[in-house]
Amino acid sequence: MTTPRDLLIVAMDAAPVRSVERGDLSLALAGAEAIDLLEAQAIALDGELIVPGYRPALTDRLLDEAAASVVQQMPYEPVGEWLWRRGRGLSAAYLAGLEADGQLTRQRRRRWLLLRTSEVVLVDTPARREAANRWASDEPVLAALATAAGLGEDRAADAPDVTDEAVATVIGAVEDAIQELAAERQRRDRRRDEAAVDNVRRGY
Repeated sequence: MTTPRDLLIVAMDAAPVRSVERGDLSLALAGAEAIDLLEAQAIALDGELIVPGYRPALTDRLLDEAAASVVQQMPYEPVGEWLWRRGRGLSAAYLAGLEADGQLTRQRRRRWLLLRTSEVVLVDTPARREAANRWASDEPVLAALATAAGLGEDRAADAPDVTDEAVATVIGAVEDAIQELAAERQRRDRRRDEAAVDNVRRGY
């Protein structure tokens, strides 16, 4: 399994208790992809720029797509920009991937808050147990990404720090992007509330 798949499984296991915004999760999944690509030496970082490495044989289809999406020539793309581009709709893509791999099953009368409209549950598989073990061990990368996405804040202080500089840069970019997205939601909500007040004043 990959870090993005582990992160999604952790998010789904937490979903009955705590909902996760799709956009936040998608950005965190893109960050998880970048971290796995760093480990595979498919990319490197020059400051905050993603520099392509060699193209290793990646057995995970979505991770291979992530590697293919990296800008291959200068000017290289900053991590933050890549997260926004790659992250668009990524949570749905990973959900579909888990379902295609038999990691999810559809079930009536049970609804995950994460999915809003889809009634699917995780199957008890070795992959799910591996993700759960990684989460329970407070593995620093998974813990940091999950915290950025809005999960496990109560565990964040107990998780070891990420020591790899490039990985820490990616996680910082994920946190910044999610904060930016939250600020945009607040602006949108405020505009909607102001419009509602104006409509009431006009008698609508």
